[in-house]
Amino acid sequence: MAEQQGGEWKAAGASRRRELLTFFILAFGIWPIVAVGVVGGYGFLVWMYQILAGPPGPPGH
Repeated sequence: MAEQQGGEWKAAGASRRRELLTFFILAFGIWPIVAVGVVGGYGFLVWMYQILAGPPGPPGH
């Protein structure tokens, strides 16, 4: 029975290590890239809209 518990602890440790690695990859790798892409995409859409519709503000004379 002690051997089985030791195996469970090793499996739990490996699972925790894998979960932490996945978290750090997401938190410091993928999500920052996604955030920059979303903000950049929004800026591009605003820029294209202003090229077509003109800058914001009252119409010129």
